[in-house]
Amino acid sequence: MKRVLLTACVAAALLMNSCSTVPLTGRSRLDLVSNDQVLPMAFQAYSEFLTENKTTVLPASNAQALKVKTIGSRLISAVQTYMNNNNYGNLIKDYKWEVNVVQNNEKNAWCMPGGKIVVYTGILPVTQDDAGLATVMGHEIAHAIAGHSAERMSQEMVAQGIGAAGGVALSKNPKAQSAFNTLYGVGAPIAMLKYSRNQELEADRLGLIFMAMAGYNPQSSVNFWNRMSSASANAQKPAEFLSTHPSDATRISQIQKYLPEAQQYYKK
Repeated sequence: MKRVLLTACVAAALLMNSCSTVPLTGRSRLDLVSNDQVLPMAFQAYSEFLTENKTTVLPASNAQALKVKTIGSRLISAVQTYMNNNNYGNLIKDYKWEVNVVQNNEKNAWCMPGGKIVVYTGILPVTQDDAGLATVMGHEIAHAIAGHSAERMSQEMVAQGIGAAGGVALSKNPKAQSAFNTLYGVGAPIAMLKYSRNQELEADRLGLIFMAMAGYNPQSSVNFWNRMSSASANAQKPAEFLSTHPSDATRISQIQKYLPEAQQYYKK
């Protein structure tokens, strides 16, 4: 019994000293893994994804790819400026930003740790315009900036009984690698992390600010999410309390509450 209590106390102390703060929102998050540990795995997974989908990755000269990369570049520049000007530059100093467009009918986009972004052509008819696309990309980039992947991986590590790795390469720890693969669906058609509802809403908030800083009117995001809701109306979706994503109504309602804050960053 004493040993169990001692282990519990050590674990509690570890968790208390393994927290960091999300930029902009100030939320405290569990953080057992560093960029030095998670970025190499993300870069490898991204490289493997591009190799497996090389026949569907659009060339940079493609009109759709050019548009996505241009908007991505503006968002990345805005994020870098904000992070560097607010003493968060160390959080993204090892990012290797990259934007690719994949010919795929699925309405999807994602950003891995380290700034590895993919946009599927299936979502472009829903984004419709530059502001709509900036809404999607800003949201996905926000997941990376907020460290949601490291947070989720940390939670998975705790659940699997994996201690803090310290300087040990997580990629060489079978259990840690398993935690990463579980979260990202490595080996599945889509290498995308499944975020919690709270993380989704936090990414909405940060994404609005990032798109505003990049020169896109955050008010346009409501139009995009309404279109996304309509496009998904015939799809089978679980009830909100069973889903990792907030309901469309909840998301749009929260975005409207976030808009006054985001508008302060908007300059045409």
